[in-house]
Amino acid sequence: MRAVFPTVCASGEGSSVRLGAGGRLAAIACCRVALLCSWFLLSRTGSAEVTQIPSGPHRIAGTVVNAKGGNPLARCRVTVTDEKNRDSVKSVISGDDGRFEFHVPAGKYTLGGAKRGFIGGSYNQHDQFSTAIVTGVADLDTENLVLRLGANAVLTGHVLDEFGEPVRDAQISVYREEHQSGVSRTSLYRGTSTDDQGRWEVTPLDEGTYFVSAKASPWYAVHPTTSSEGGASAPVQVDASLDVAYPITYYGDATEAEDATPIPVRGGDRLEADIHMNPVPALHLILRVAAGSSFPVLYRTAFNDTEQLEGHSIQSVAPGVYELSGIAAGRYMVKMPETNGHTSEPVEVNVNGGGELDVSSGKATSQIKATTQLAGAGSLPEDLQISLRSSKGRTIRVQVDAKGDANFPDVAAGKYDILAGSSTQRFSVVRVASEAGTISGHTVTVPVGASLTLALSIAEGSVSVDGFAKREGKPVGGAMIVLVPKNAEGDYDRFRRDESDLDGSFLLKDVIPGSYTVIAIENGWDLEWAEPAVVAQYLKRGQTIEVGNGAKAAMHLADAVEVQAK
Repeated sequence: MRAVFPTVCASGEGSSVRLGAGGRLAAIACCRVALLCSWFLLSRTGSAEVTQIPSGPHRIAGTVVNAKGGNPLARCRVTVTDEKNRDSVKSVISGDDGRFEFHVPAGKYTLGGAKRGFIGGSYNQHDQFSTAIVTGVADLDTENLVLRLGANAVLTGHVLDEFGEPVRDAQISVYREEHQSGVSRTSLYRGTSTDDQGRWEVTPLDEGTYFVSAKASPWYAVHPTTSSEGGASAPVQVDASLDVAYPITYYGDATEAEDATPIPVRGGDRLEADIHMNPVPALHLILRVAAGSSFPVLYRTAFNDTEQLEGHSIQSVAPGVYELSGIAAGRYMVKMPETNGHTSEPVEVNVNGGGELDVSSGKATSQIKATTQLAGAGSLPEDLQISLRSSKGRTIRVQVDAKGDANFPDVAAGKYDILAGSSTQRFSVVRVASEAGTISGHTVTVPVGASLTLALSIAEGSVSVDGFAKREGKPVGGAMIVLVPKNAEGDYDRFRRDESDLDGSFLLKDVIPGSYTVIAIENGWDLEWAEPAVVAQYLKRGQTIEVGNGAKAAMHLADAVEVQAK
């Protein structure tokens, strides 16, 4: 099934539960960690004219229900879209009993629904995939479908200071745990700020597991310069009770991301998560840089993201000497500038007190120039990007210029996978040449303080693989189909996914030539499907295939792929 595009509806309906600060959300039962992405945009614009699907002898019928509880939903707009012609659609309004019905020709259709207060969605939707409805096939029930829509959810709360008073203009960051990339990651999802009552709200939200943090500064805080190195005047003296800072605080009143309390959200929930900010003595850090360099930069790690620290002051107290003030104790990453305009490798420091910060362990970063060529005929797309992906999953992306070059100015020493892609095409780096020689694949080791020139040969994903997912000879719709490369550990960029349609059919697009195993897993949408150890147990019952360099644009699997239980 083709990917669907996200859209959202208005404010949510459903239950309201208050989550006390520091609590573990005991009032909430376990929730699905499945991402209910939004449905294909009904109001489309463009040059193509939207046409009505003609009437036909086949029925697509069923009931729209609330995903939470299964109650029928009246007055929903239900739409079918022709898979072969996305500009050919037909829509109806569900009845008071949630029922809908279409009469269409034989074909394959996307079935979607939308209602105010709910997240629009497609039939049996998982991540960006859904199950298409296939008509004109014997023994396939298309008349008793259940289209589930998740009610919009709301996260809200207050940020309060040590006196229980509201903290205005606090920066709120909402993080979400997801598996769309094939591995479990928690990344920044959305941000907002508190109003003059200290209140914040983030909506709409899909079902999932979230974390929330708050950043703020005490309104009364004063951070004087404590160092007079090279200056004529003595440091200003300030009452220590005013020289304070708020550490970044997560829901559960934790100051480190790994201690944050998760917030499971289900459709229709309205959850309140208050955060209490408590001041701590502000630290004053002295950093020395080479003459003529710019000032250092501090970062903090939040789950799988690295974010630049804000809300502190940096002052030059002498040539090459900076004082950083208004900082709470904690773990930071420091990037020190060099005289050549580049930075050193980030240094992780655990700051517990003021004084001069030792960042001498920082190693010089490297510069990489990657020249890209397409293997075989064809030209590079204008929006091609080259990425360096570290072992921790952090990615540096650079746009390829008109000459086919991508320049990475500051790369820390280590091992990286080199990835390539554009908004419309999938690619894989198949060969890397450097001064040290040529390697097959796309992994490169970057030394300390080097200047590297790499020649990349990339292959375009131009083959589509289609087939059927079955169990005991019967088609299975809604199964997760995964194309696993032979080298699952090193060829992360060659994984492909799809969801089987109602007749069990699937289509894996943009496949790079190589050796693969196709597997089908029922209810496997929350699996870390790109982890070799996770998919290994399914490979024995999968179907191995070989996509050659001279393969045709379409490849059909003669044998059905066996659907396995999760």
